[in-house]
Amino acid sequence: MPEQRGRQHHYERLGIALRDEVATIVAGELADPRVTPAFVTEVHLAPDGKSAHVFVAVHGDEQQERAALAGLMSAKGYVRHALAERLGLRRPPELVFEIDRSEKTGARIAQLLKRIDKRR
Repeated sequence: MPEQRGRQHHYERLGIALRDEVATIVAGELADPRVTPAFVTEVHLAPDGKSAHVFVAVHGDEQQERAALAGLMSAKGYVRHALAERLGLRRPPELVFEIDRSEKTGARIAQLLKRIDKRR
């Protein structure tokens, strides 16, 4: 079976375009104050292109993270509609918003490594 490199390349480019457009929409177009401290870090498009996991980092505590996630979930329909118009998609992917905790995890690992170095 021949490799479908063209399709794979298309999905890679689509994933990058989705990240850029969703980041623009979240940063500037959503009027919900719960979404204000959030910004898009990554978008992972499913291999079939039917769904996309949007990872969002939030400046604040867990309560603000939950509020931002709720605001994004309520605006999901608007974001999908805007993506369809801007990118010319007939069927935009289903968006699944998730909190990106990689920065906090990285900071915690760095802190633990510093502690280990001090003990030596």
